Amino acid sequence: MGANNGKYGSEGKGSSSISSDVSSSTDHTPTKALKNVATSEDSDLSMRTLSTPSPALICPPTLHGFQNGRGSSTSSSSITGETVAIVHAPPPTRLTHPLIRLASKHQKEHASIDRLPDQCIIQIFSYLPTNQLCRCARVCRRWYNIAWDPRLWRTIRLTGETINVDRALKVLTRRLCQDTPNVCLMLETVIVSGCRRLTDRGLYIIAQCCPELRRLEVSNCYNISNEAIFDVVSLCPNLEHLDVSGCSKVTCISLTREASIKLSPMHGKQISIRYLDMTDCFVLEDEGLHTIAAHCTQLTHLYLRRCIRITDEGLRYIMIYCTSIKELSVSDCRFVSDFGMREIAKLESRLRYLSIAHCGRITDVGIRYIAKYCSKLRYLNARGCEGITDHGVEYLAKNCTKLKSLDIGKCPLVSDIGLEFLALNCFNLKRLSLKSCESITGQGLQIVAANCFDLQMLNVQDCEVSVDALRFVKRHCKRCIIEHTNPAFF
Repeated sequence: MGANNGKYGSEGKGSSSISSDVSSSTDHTPTKALKNVATSEDSDLSMRTLSTPSPALICPPTLHGFQNGRGSSTSSSSITGETVAIVHAPPPTRLTHPLIRLASKHQKEHASIDRLPDQCIIQIFSYLPTNQLCRCARVCRRWYNIAWDPRLWRTIRLTGETINVDRALKVLTRRLCQDTPNVCLMLETVIVSGCRRLTDRGLYIIAQCCPELRRLEVSNCYNISNEAIFDVVSLCPNLEHLDVSGCSKVTCISLTREASIKLSPMHGKQISIRYLDMTDCFVLEDEGLHTIAAHCTQLTHLYLRRCIRITDEGLRYIMIYCTSIKELSVSDCRFVSDFGMREIAKLESRLRYLSIAHCGRITDVGIRYIAKYCSKLRYLNARGCEGITDHGVEYLAKNCTKLKSLDIGKCPLVSDIGLEFLALNCFNLKRLSLKSCESITGQGLQIVAANCFDLQMLNVQDCEVSVDALRFVKRHCKRCIIEHTNPAFF
């Protein structure tokens, strides 16, 4: 891309103070050249401000030399190992040797990327993560202006356990607020998953500066508390997608008291969240779920995997307030039973996705409730529900004929009889998992393969199935990927 011209240098004109000092020098001795470079670097550093966030904010300190296959200019503290915002030295100056100057000029004339219009470069930059975009802003003046185009900053994505996320968010939002003071109108998505150093302070910055925020993912950020989440949902009225999976301190989602007082009675004190993932929020209880349901009545996707304190009572609250749910997961919620299935069945034909994996208290009775009222169910994960038998599978197959994905692995009471009902009723079945189903044989698989031609995935690991049966499946379902543990079949 030609010679480096410093942060604000223009392509091909050598406007950098460092370059002019070095090129105008008549004495080319190493001592004087180094002195001139050092002096100009000091002056350039003094002119830098926080208006250009350093990539050091968002790059791990352990990477030296290269990151993601590119040169890295990150600076970090060697004492504490903490990633800090240090002003970087400007790019190296152009050497003054005539042959080197000619080579640089020749390279510039053939730098094809400089010939691209701004719109093409914006399109290329749109695929870069946040740290790489900040690094591109340091190449030259043109790239600086392009890199900070508002269209490229609808999303901020930061990942890594060592990143000082609070500081990075502060600097980035300050830069993005230059044209619209104190408000980032273009920013709609913030993803800081796995950033353990994110605290309530960082989320408060987002809540204050991003009123148009629509999507927030803070999964596995262990230092986030209820208060920070309250601030975000109260100050970001357009928030629709919230992922707090793995945030063990989050026990509830609600408006702040101040926001509740300011809202008019017609507003109903509701939150516009439609997608909520609270997987691995271990301390979430029925009372907290009650508060969530009462405030988030527009929910369509709710994931409560491994929320081990949830019971049938919590599901009853969900069904009272959130009647538009399409996808629901309560897998590994060991206190959910057939009574909870009766509550879930009230969603009727709106329910398309249901995961009840490893809910050991669910039997054929609960499956009958779902099959009777949720006829448009497309996906069911009942792995590890050992109380399910062929009778439950029969009722499910006859009522949910549009089923496309079914997981009944580790259900030892399901046999070839249940598979026959599936094959004769669910012709659109694309994914079927029978892992560790001890009563399944090759005969049942052949019946499925002869009727479900669109089958794309079949899991028969740890099943006593012959090689001939697997070959029969492959012959009739040509696009099917078979997961098995039979070493004789390949």
